[in-house]
Amino acid sequence: MSLSKKDIANGLVRKLEITHAQALQLTNDFFDQIQATLVSGEEVKLSSFGNFVIREKTARPGRNPKTGEAVEISARKVVNFKAGPKLKKLTQEG
Repeated sequence: MSLSKKDIANGLVRKLEITHAQALQLTNDFFDQIQATLVSGEEVKLSSFGNFVIREKTARPGRNPKTGEAVEISARKVVNFKAGPKLKKLTQEG
């Protein structure tokens, strides 16, 4: 099963007794804030959950799997997530 923004909004509607539109706005605002923080180059630390960090990958040699031709994979930034201790423990128990 996967969890969508709509699922999160539906959970907020049930728990907070707010409208679906309000819940969807809260959900979108939450993810927009995470995205904006990462775009600005800062880490996002969510207590009891985990951390999102931007990591810079250097350019490296690679190979086109279809043709076998050598190509250079360009340098880029990637987002990494590291689960916090509480989340790790909960997922190990489940």
